Amino acid sequence: MTGPVDVDELLRRARSGDRAAFAELYRRHREDVARLVFRMIGRASEVEDVVQEVFLQVHKSLGDFRGQSKFSTWLHRVTVNVVLMTRRAQKSRPVFTEPPAERDEVDGGLLPDEEATRRRRVDAFRRLLDRLSEKKRTVYILHDIEGMAPAEIATIVEAPVLTVRTRLFYARRELAEMMREEPALSQLVDEMTQPEGHRELPETEAT
Repeated sequence: MTGPVDVDELLRRARSGDRAAFAELYRRHREDVARLVFRMIGRASEVEDVVQEVFLQVHKSLGDFRGQSKFSTWLHRVTVNVVLMTRRAQKSRPVFTEPPAERDEVDGGLLPDEEATRRRRVDAFRRLLDRLSEKKRTVYILHDIEGMAPAEIATIVEAPVLTVRTRLFYARRELAEMMREEPALSQLVDEMTQPEGHRELPETEAT
């Protein structure tokens, strides 16, 4: 493909079977999908398989996308649904040993003791986040980590905006309660329970 092409045109071409158009949609959106998949699953080793499944479902369902929301919002909905199915399948499998925590790359700007502290916080936060119900966990990740607005999240999870805000409220409250009992995270509770605005939380993304 030559020259910039808008998303609507790419979608039109992809629906008609243009492989190059679909490849361009994949190229433009893969990074965002992979980031969300990692943040929801927490295991870098599984991200690529889930991303491929997401785009397989997108390819199968392009005809169902009617433009009632942004393509990126619809894509996030597909991503969330695939991740939730993956997590349900994982939970149904017997676990005989605790899997080792995933390790992201070392931040070269941190001293060794600072990096060790950061890793402890990341691992602890992921464990606590995983204890939330899937509905609250999903809303929390989409809003407080991905930075999406409640209205967009409502479209993604197919729930009223008020329900999204309620789930977010209880997710924050439950996390704050759990963090008070976690030495590596207790000092972050006050920041997390601020009513609105940006919160400095342990980074849950592989960098």
